[in-house]
Amino acid sequence: MSEKSLFCGVNRPADPGNLTETEKKHIPVIDCPDTVKAGEPFKVAIKVGEIPHVMQEGHSIQWIEVFSGDNFKVRIDLTPVTTIPEVSVTLVKSGKHRASSIRVVERCNLHGQWEAVKQITINE
Repeated sequence: MSEKSLFCGVNRPADPGNLTETEKKHIPVIDCPDTVKAGEPFKVAIKVGEIPHVMQEGHSIQWIEVFSGDNFKVRIDLTPVTTIPEVSVTLVKSGKHRASSIRVVERCNLHGQWEAVKQITINE
């Protein structure tokens, strides 16, 4: 059986405890509080990969999208050579749910889309 193409859907690590070199360069790293207060802004810092990803003309991260649960929040388009794939956004969660997630999807022009999810708790 042939290996799945990196452009078939969203890529996730096969074994989160043992990442490949490609996974280390592409899986978004999400840095935000584990617990947030309902109605109060909090920062979410995102970088693409635990190993820096190149931003060259022929190989780069094209965009980063941020979701709160399944709800789209923001998309940041990047330009090769003049940007690095690291962004910060400020979000506000309502108190309607006690648990949620921050989901980030990014797209590499050569290696497809990659996703990371971080669970958070919401206090009143």
